[in-house]
Amino acid sequence: MNPSRPVHVAAIDLGASSGRVMVGTVRDGRVALTQTRRFANGPVPLPTRAGERLYWDVLRLWSEIREGLLAAVREVGPLSAIGIDTWAVDYGLVTGQGVLAGMVDSYRSPRTRGMPDRLFEAIPAPEVYAVNGLQVQDFNTVFQLMADARDGSLPTTADLGSRTMLLLPDLIASWLTGSMYAEVTNASTTGLVDARTRSWSEPLLARLRIEAGLDLEGLLPETIEPGTPVGVVRPEVLDVFGPDGAPTPVIAVGSHDTASAVAAVPAVGPDFAYVSCGTWSLVGLELDAPVLTEASRAANFTNELGVDQTVRYLKNVMGLWVFNEAVRTWRQQGLDLDYAELDAAAGAAEPLRTVVDIDDEAFFAPGDMTVRIDAAADATGQPRPRTVGQYVRCIDDSLALAYRRAVRRACALAGREVSALHMVGGGTANALLCRAAADATGLPVHAGPAEATALGNILVAARGAGLIDGDLAELRRMVRASSEIVEYAPDPAAASAWEAAERRLFG
Repeated sequence: MNPSRPVHVAAIDLGASSGRVMVGTVRDGRVALTQTRRFANGPVPLPTRAGERLYWDVLRLWSEIREGLLAAVREVGPLSAIGIDTWAVDYGLVTGQGVLAGMVDSYRSPRTRGMPDRLFEAIPAPEVYAVNGLQVQDFNTVFQLMADARDGSLPTTADLGSRTMLLLPDLIASWLTGSMYAEVTNASTTGLVDARTRSWSEPLLARLRIEAGLDLEGLLPETIEPGTPVGVVRPEVLDVFGPDGAPTPVIAVGSHDTASAVAAVPAVGPDFAYVSCGTWSLVGLELDAPVLTEASRAANFTNELGVDQTVRYLKNVMGLWVFNEAVRTWRQQGLDLDYAELDAAAGAAEPLRTVVDIDDEAFFAPGDMTVRIDAAADATGQPRPRTVGQYVRCIDDSLALAYRRAVRRACALAGREVSALHMVGGGTANALLCRAAADATGLPVHAGPAEATALGNILVAARGAGLIDGDLAELRRMVRASSEIVEYAPDPAAASAWEAAERRLFG
């Protein structure tokens, strides 16, 4: 099905640093994007008796989403469908009436420190990985739930069934439609899903209850696949209606933003690696089945579920968070350089002068990244950056080096070979990073689209609403037809320098 008349599909796309509402006008095998609202986002620090915690202001986000949808209707006319994606792992506990029962914690809050060790004392880590295939990160949902249980925030046995855990995109959808569910691409980041069956692991949940003291009985809604219609926008919630007065359907898309971004990777065949490049860089492969080996667990690779029964086999790399925090610090210090000036300064700096392990936990928390880069340089016997350009160059080179290591390790663990690296997301605007990624990996880099998450969201929503049809390859053909892709060829002469940088840092 290829609509001859344009249809308008809204994508609610929330990131950890900003959110927006985009409208995709689908016609003749192409998608034209219009942004109807963009707004800032970020965790809000609040003091508690146990120390400072970080929360999301989800009610403000809801207000911004509502305004964005209303603006969409004003600007383009009736909406034919709505899809929702956000970052992963964070959730709200809601009552049977869909009302939040408490604050929504940010994954960057320090409350989960020590939770992985506590879980693995009860259930050995290899046994957990054999089920969920998930990279161990302190902020995974299961560890947040353990922190809730420790703090008394989970419902007691007497209150079973009185609360439902909704991941953020599912929470927004419940406010729009009244439906409660768990879309699997995001649910797979909780640590509670069986990566093979694509549903909650009842055996693991039983072990968590009996052996780890984490009782989630009655807390988890049913899982659904991306592309599933979940309801229509209730008129008492939002006055947004589709053609001919029909209520606007809400479709579960790849609700983890990376799942939507990977669905929009404009690849022609299966032999590609990808980097979804934003606050985080998600680096990996698209597979038909999870890799649940001990070697994969030891390498801390993750098996997150994707659109159309795929698996996103990947590594979380710290991403542009480090750059964004450095810029924030410089601006606080009165150095107000725009991004073009920063990119030009980095381009003029010596390549590979200083590289750091960008995945070191020292770079995770908010703060002055230049101080942390200096410490990492001192610890590895490298010169400290001395200028803004050298710091930005260090961040770009360190990211590219992390991509090199992640792609090569993923291929080795999965038994795959790739012939291209697709970079999608906002980071593709950084030409220096894309070029460094090509040189570091030795692969041609295809950069774009920058709006991959919105495109993937819109196309899966349109297909789920019956507005278009086709498999994942057809959706990607539409992405290619709708996007400008920039290609960067690797410089063979640079290979030895990248090998030397990797040895210098990692031995």
